[in-house]
Amino acid sequence: MRVLVIYCHPRPDSFSAALRDAAVEGLTASGHAVELRDLYAEGFDPVLPASQRGDYFDEAKNLRGVEDHAAALRRADWLVLVYPTWWFGMPAMLKGWLDRVWVPGVAFRISDAKVLQPLLTDIKRIAVVTTYGSPWWILWWVGWPDRHKVRRGLRPHCARGCRVDWLGLTRMDEDNLARRQKFLARVRRVMCARR
Repeated sequence: MRVLVIYCHPRPDSFSAALRDAAVEGLTASGHAVELRDLYAEGFDPVLPASQRGDYFDEAKNLRGVEDHAAALRRADWLVLVYPTWWFGMPAMLKGWLDRVWVPGVAFRISDAKVLQPLLTDIKRIAVVTTYGSPWWILWWVGWPDRHKVRRGLRPHCARGCRVDWLGLTRMDEDNLARRQKFLARVRRVMCARR
């Protein structure tokens, strides 16, 4: 499969960087073609400028400055998002990537009958690799916002029956090395899967 890995963390020495590496190792070991995009390292601009927002529904203009990201997304069969969860959601950089790249003509089109038509139908699988400072029950209590964004917001733009794998390590604020190592091994194992 052609796998697009979107990595979002500002620090190269973070546990998220180790998770990114584990995901890429597992994918590569299984023979998947991996394209890695590191949003912070690339200096991706997450801000949706007024001009681009004004051209949001104009498919000839709405990709200015992000054409290469849209092309990478269109090439993918599998999307892997690696990020830390901050304040119960994705980092602003990743949310900005969604705002600027998942636009009409790339992720969807709205028909004259106002029906959403998904365009990323080559994407048959989405995997999220993330960490949480909170225990699982707090995430459940607040409604698990990032999980809902992926399952109910992104997945409908992909292939029918698109599989979502959620790999989340909770209680990072009180975590220990053995538990982190076990999670890294799990990420490698899931990324090694061929389906």
